[in-house]
Amino acid sequence: MVATARELDRLEPLVERYGDAILPVRLDVTDRDAVRTAVQEAADHFGSLDVVVNNAGYGHFGRVEELSEADVRDQLETNFFGALWVTQAALPIMRAQRSGRILQVTSEGGVRAYPGIGAYHASKWALEGLSESLAQEVGELGIHVTNVEPGPYATDWLSRGARHSEELSAYDAQRAADTQVWEVGDPEHTGDAILALVDAERPPRRLLLGRSYDAIAAIYAERLRTWEEWQPVALAAF
Repeated sequence: MVATARELDRLEPLVERYGDAILPVRLDVTDRDAVRTAVQEAADHFGSLDVVVNNAGYGHFGRVEELSEADVRDQLETNFFGALWVTQAALPIMRAQRSGRILQVTSEGGVRAYPGIGAYHASKWALEGLSESLAQEVGELGIHVTNVEPGPYATDWLSRGARHSEELSAYDAQRAADTQVWEVGDPEHTGDAILALVDAERPPRRLLLGRSYDAIAAIYAERLRTWEEWQPVALAAF
């Protein structure tokens, strides 16, 4: 496995545990040239590129009105463009092999949305749409693409990587009323699911991880009801 991080010392536990089976590479996914170099180094070192997992990302918190241009651009640079650069670097290698798996870790936030984290949702919804198109483009080339959509997990995501916009007082009451209770999963339990996914002969284009299904199903049912209710208006516009 090639493991990447912006700081190599964070990968030392993996190297100590797995030795030569791990190739640690320093990488910031927002640097497109560095991404190309890292992906090629991975293929050259191990002789092939079988599975790519795009997992780099962070959450930016702020109501839409509170977001600065830099807030949104930085969020997209990492969560969306970073995944795009890695994917583009991997595709020529996988096309030549006529095989490969690309896992885009988008989160349940790629199919639903909460208030106060619109920039994050924008990045994940964008990656979901891109990957849906990609899956149709490369399936006949032996490359499978899956959007992996985890719910909340105990990964220190909020404390280690979250960023925040300057708050407007107009939204103080709304923030105070936010009472979302998270049922947080154990990230140690995701390994077998990911291995089952990459070993599947026909992997799905989407995989929810954790206990998000009921909430997501309810959201999609409501969308279908709304589309059906407004179908006469839609058809009148044809």
